[in-house]
Amino acid sequence: MTSPTSGKTWFITGASRGFGREWTIAALERGDRVAATARDTSTLDDLVDKYGDSLLPLQLDVTDREADFAAVRQAHEHFGRLDVVVNNAGYGHFGFVEELTEQEFRDQMETNVFGAMWVTQAALPFLREQGSGHILQVSSIGGISAFPLVGAYHASKWALEGFSQALSQEVAGFGIHVTLIEPGGFSTDWGGSSSKRSEELPAYAELHAQVAEARKARIGTPGDPTASAAAVLAIVDADEPPLRAFLGSAPLGIATADYESRLASWREWQPNAELAQG
Repeated sequence: MTSPTSGKTWFITGASRGFGREWTIAALERGDRVAATARDTSTLDDLVDKYGDSLLPLQLDVTDREADFAAVRQAHEHFGRLDVVVNNAGYGHFGFVEELTEQEFRDQMETNVFGAMWVTQAALPFLREQGSGHILQVSSIGGISAFPLVGAYHASKWALEGFSQALSQEVAGFGIHVTLIEPGGFSTDWGGSSSKRSEELPAYAELHAQVAEARKARIGTPGDPTASAAAVLAIVDADEPPLRAFLGSAPLGIATADYESRLASWREWQPNAELAQG
C-alpha cells in the first residue's frame, strides 16, 4: 500500500484516450491518485513516467467480470481507499436497428452496460465500508434522448441510466453519491477508430446520407475533452453532487425539446390512460 495523501483516489476505466485520459491527467495534476485501466497499458506509459507512484496502470477488459473485481480490489489494496469510481470505458456502435446482428447488439451491451455494472458492484463494498464515495457513470445525451443509426448505443446508455438512478437511492444512506455524466458531441474518438459499424442494407442508403447530415448539424462544434476535466472536478468536489450532469452546451436544448414533446404527448393521451384505469 502506498502512503496516503490528502487528495482523492480515483478508479477510471477506459483511460487510454478521450475523457478517461483527460480526467486521469486532471486528477493527477492536482495531486490525486489514480488507478487507470486500459486494454493496453502501454498507452499510459508516458503518464507513469510523469506522475510515478500516483498512477497505477491496470490492464482490463471491462467485459470480464472476474477481472473487473480483481482490478478494483487491486486498486483498493494498493492505495488503501477509493473515493471516485469512473465507469468511462465504452464505445459507439453505428447501424440502423434492422442492420444490427445479434452479436453486435450483445457486444454493445456487454461493454457499455455490463462492464459498468461489474465495476460498480466490485467497488460498492469498499465504498460502503468507508462510508463515502462517488460513482461517475459516463452516459450521454443519448442516454435520455435517441436518434437514428445509434439504437444499440442508446439502448446501452438508457440501461445505464436506469440502474444508476435506482442505485443512487439504494446507496445514499451509506454516504455514496452517484452521478450520470451526459456529454454532447466532443472531439473524442467515440465516432472514429474506437467505434464499430454494421453492414449497411441497400434499402437504407438514402436514409444513411440524410442521417449523416443531420448528425453534423445537431452536434455543431464539438466540445474540448480537455476542458471537460474542470467540469468533472467541480462535480466530484461538490458536497451535494447532481444525479445527472450535462457536459457541453448542446444537451440542454436537446433534452428540453425532447421532454416537452413527451409531456405534450402524455397530456394529450391522458384521457386514454384514464380509460385504461377502469
